[in-house]
Amino acid sequence: MHTQWKYLVSEIGPQLFGPSAKERVAEELSKRGTQGWELVTAHYDSAGMTTRLFFKQPA
Repeated sequence: MHTQWKYLVSEIGPQLFGPSAKERVAEELSKRGTQGWELVTAHYDSAGMTTRLFFKQPA
């Protein structure tokens, strides 16, 4: 049997006020994990100071 996947990309960008980027990444990981998403990889873009989180879950 071949598993079909759906994918989600979350982007955490710079923010002047509120929680730090590290805290927001942790919140996003927890949120998506409780929704059944599995983190595939993460990428940090130093030029844009943006972290992209790539998730997948069975379709």
